[in-house]
Amino acid sequence: MLFFAKKVLSRIFFPVPLSLEFLLVGLILLWFTRRQRAGKTLVTCGAMLLLGFSNFLTSNALLRPLEHRYPSLVAAPPAAGKDAVGFIVVLGSFGNHDPELPASSHISPDLMARLIEGLRLHREISGSRLILSGSRDSAEGMAKMAEALGVSAQDIQELAEPRDTEEESQQIAPIVGPHRFILVTSAAHMPRAMGFFRKRGLQPIAAPTDYLAPHHSIEIDSFVPDGYNIFEAQIAVYEYLGLAWETLRGKI
Repeated sequence: MLFFAKKVLSRIFFPVPLSLEFLLVGLILLWFTRRQRAGKTLVTCGAMLLLGFSNFLTSNALLRPLEHRYPSLVAAPPAAGKDAVGFIVVLGSFGNHDPELPASSHISPDLMARLIEGLRLHREISGSRLILSGSRDSAEGMAKMAEALGVSAQDIQELAEPRDTEEESQQIAPIVGPHRFILVTSAAHMPRAMGFFRKRGLQPIAAPTDYLAPHHSIEIDSFVPDGYNIFEAQIAVYEYLGLAWETLRGKI
């Protein structure tokens, strides 16, 4: 029940729903009550929120503190010795099980980025194993894609039961034990993921990928409202809400 409650309630604070909430309440006040000033204020706030979230500067300002908390893992750790790494954990995201689609279309773009980063590190670290986690569609989709790209099935371990990052950390903990392992997920998701795994006394090495707000030059188009900026802002808002909620629960 708590799992579904947090999924539903978090959506209330997403950029588009939040903006629409202000707009709808404001319009109701304007059309059906005498509280014209309050209605105008709410409509203005809703419009400004939507405009702000659709701006490149806003989405980048929200994402960058999340994405750059942990540096990217450019050079893989050694495969032997005191600092050896045996497992590469790739956290799940969205997937589907449509038999009419190719393996490359069974996983979402962010999950594809995570998988590719995991495969890159797997090939650099001799003898390493991939732990592909998430829902059934997510884990199976990644496994099929990994095998299609030449990874041996013996080097893959699927975890198809976890519904969220907390459950992933629960089920991965007994597999990796006290040993260091590489944790691959989207850069914006990495702070929350690292919090869950470290809270369990594990030793993850962050390998963020799927950067949505890289440093690049600002152009005129950057100031034009865009739906993709809203998408990026939504991801950032979701992660900040998750960090706040799990911190209050003492889970990270």
